[in-house]
Amino acid sequence: MIRIGIDVGGTNTDAVVMEGERVLASYKASTSADVTSGVSEALAGALKQSGVPANLIDVVALGTTHFTNAVVQRRDLIPTAAVRLGLPATQALPPMVDWSPDLRDAIGGHFYFAHGGHEFDGRPITPLDPDELRKIARDITKKKIRTVAVSSVFSPVNSEVERKAGEVLAAALPGVHITLSSDIGRIGLLERENAAIMNACLMDLSRGVIEAFRNSLEKNGITGRFFLTQNDGTLMDAALAERFPVLTFASGPTNSMRGATFLSGVKDGIVIDIGGTTTDVGSLKSGFPREASVAVEIGGVRTNFRMPDVFSIGLGGGSLVVDGDDGVTVGPRSVGYRLTKDAHIFGGKTLTTSDIIVAAGRADFGDRSKVKHLPPALITKTRARIMEMVANAVERTRLSPDPLPVIAVGGGSVLVDTKIGNLDVIKPKHFSCANAVGAAIAQISGEVDRVYRLSNSSREEAVADARERATQAAIAAGARADSVTIVDIEDVPIAYIPGNATRVRVKAVGELAL
Repeated sequence: MIRIGIDVGGTNTDAVVMEGERVLASYKASTSADVTSGVSEALAGALKQSGVPANLIDVVALGTTHFTNAVVQRRDLIPTAAVRLGLPATQALPPMVDWSPDLRDAIGGHFYFAHGGHEFDGRPITPLDPDELRKIARDITKKKIRTVAVSSVFSPVNSEVERKAGEVLAAALPGVHITLSSDIGRIGLLERENAAIMNACLMDLSRGVIEAFRNSLEKNGITGRFFLTQNDGTLMDAALAERFPVLTFASGPTNSMRGATFLSGVKDGIVIDIGGTTTDVGSLKSGFPREASVAVEIGGVRTNFRMPDVFSIGLGGGSLVVDGDDGVTVGPRSVGYRLTKDAHIFGGKTLTTSDIIVAAGRADFGDRSKVKHLPPALITKTRARIMEMVANAVERTRLSPDPLPVIAVGGGSVLVDTKIGNLDVIKPKHFSCANAVGAAIAQISGEVDRVYRLSNSSREEAVADARERATQAAIAAGARADSVTIVDIEDVPIAYIPGNATRVRVKAVGELAL
């Protein structure tokens, strides 16, 4: 199988061509504002270097930050209606109650309450009222809203009411997109509802961006299957990504971590991904990023879908270096994509970490003669400050004193020495394009997050049921049945619920079935 992996970052777009487990070629292009040209350049460059005809490419896997940036920057969002099923419960905290006013205003702040929902064990709170939903639909029509997010109490346990409500609203609102929270988030009403609303308000952007990506592939003569990477390090079909753009949030750091474990062969360790502006640090567990155990904020909004536990600092290859009275300061400001114009080694006048590392003889790019004037003391102090920043970030990520290996990837990893404290640093071959490699080797996943009442079954039966559901979810998503394995099981007793209940979360992954 021949795959292309692409990672569209804020500064660069990386592309790799891989055959099996071998990297045939890699290419780095500048990310373009119009989406298409940067991807097309990276694709064309990687294909030319590899010598592989475009019509032999089986799979293209792409990771992008477009949808995360849209929420953070409050742009390209469309008015959305939030419909919550749960009356007479849940009225104390309305939808979007914890959103910042500017983001809530950007999508209109429209919300409705309706009857429905379930208890933790699947028992209904109140019956669904289709007439009530049709009345809500008439008001949505008057407001000319084209996308709706439906959430229901404990819908991950029983999604029946949420799905019936979606069917009623879809029939009453032809052409309007319906997002169901049970398709996206986990148990936890407000955070799951937030994720559904964010997904709904991105629908126009997702269609436009993914269509632009498709056009880039067609322009380069590629007819293979097209996938986007999710934030858990696995793939989803481009058609599914159009419906669920929020599942791509944080896929960039995840791709880098998956690429790091593939290139280094390390399954359990710490990954530092250094780009032009920031350094992302996270832990690998069984070859996958450790997931955040608490609600993750995106653009100031709490969500609870799967996200990697990543810590970021303002350190990169374009970070500004300032020598002041209180010592050397590195970052968080950066020249970013202007590095090749503003840095000393490229004829500019801004002192960056890249200038320091080239002057120290630790890297060979740009024109070293332009940094010969830098004082040795400044170089020493700056390198010490860089290593201090990285060491602090790594220590914050460690969960035990065990000497886990550190894998350094990303173009900016030339800033890092071979040791961080007592930890060895591995810089694998193709480290600068680990993000694109991570996209190329991504697998298919299935996940289940349910509450089981143990008065009706044993704990072992509950876990076995969750394992089977996760396995079938992976196969339904496109995984090869004989390749599916369980990579994570979480079984947490819930003490505050009567009936001896437990929450079981299982994740299964498998190879893509062609």
